[in-house]
Amino acid sequence: ILTSVSYSLLFAAQRHVLTYMEDAVSQLLENREDISQYGIARFFTEYFNSVRQGTHILFREFSFVQATPHNRASFLRTFWRCFRTVGKNGGKYSSICCYLLTAQEYHCLLQLLCPDFPVELTQKAARIVLMDDAMDCLMSFSDFLFAFQIQFYYSEFLESVAAIYQDLLAGKNPNTVIVPTSSSGQHRQRQPPNDCNPLEGVEASLFYQCLESLCDRSKYSCPPSALVKEMLSSVQRMTFYGFLMALAKDQGINRALGALPDKGDLFLDPAMDQELEKLVAQVSGLSVSGPASSSADTANMPIRNSPRINSPWKPLHHRRKMDAESEGSNEETDSSEN
Repeated sequence: ILTSVSYSLLFAAQRHVLTYMEDAVSQLLENREDISQYGIARFFTEYFNSVRQGTHILFREFSFVQATPHNRASFLRTFWRCFRTVGKNGGKYSSICCYLLTAQEYHCLLQLLCPDFPVELTQKAARIVLMDDAMDCLMSFSDFLFAFQIQFYYSEFLESVAAIYQDLLAGKNPNTVIVPTSSSGQHRQRQPPNDCNPLEGVEASLFYQCLESLCDRSKYSCPPSALVKEMLSSVQRMTFYGFLMALAKDQGINRALGALPDKGDLFLDPAMDQELEKLVAQVSGLSVSGPASSSADTANMPIRNSPRINSPWKPLHHRRKMDAESEGSNEETDSSEN
């Protein structure tokens, strides 16, 4: 077993290997009756293959989705691939989106992949785009996606940045700024109402000094300090939401994170497009056959055999629950790509 999975583990940071081993064993015990017919060796092989491919986060609980940087990047990439057609324009993929959704609608899409995804994270991402509390405003897919990427992947870092920013506004010495942990910073996440005032904000160079120290000491994922320095060196003062927007728009940070393509290629996914074209051709062929033959071939409908992302073993547990509560949610996710 160890031999079969060792190569799949090489990509993961050493400190996160234990996370996947514990999860694999937990799933093995939880689904031992279903797995017994396949064998333990095959289970571990397929589990770690799904981790390598990034499909292991599908339909998992939020605590697991955010457990490691690889899980977060995998979730971002899966969300993009599943719902990039929200930006479809007249049958062509364009950098100009024609479909605009609200924060609540984007949250519903996120919940199709992670049922207990917290609405607070979606609202925070929307606030980066909207710069206020108008959560009923419409947003393009690209604007929301890049803002969501920053808020989701760097969530602990941004909590600490918010605390530092408020301390600087209060005139505290940067050498005495206390950087909170993820839990201690919860009550300080909201920014002052006058944050969007162009005359407000903090001195950019002083802000960067604090962020550089934060990146050096933080145990959480942080944006590359060189890119943050370049961003802040071009202005004299910076507001908190101005900083978040700059992070979301910086393609250097996007490339360093590695989960999403550049903005110009956001709606291009040749491999997925090819599979979609095959599926459309199958469905079109079925329609041409007419109602009579369609009724006779219901059991062999191509859409039932349509290509889909391989899901990990955890959905075996969730599938039993999903079958009872909302059978067909997987098909709904697939149909959003058509």
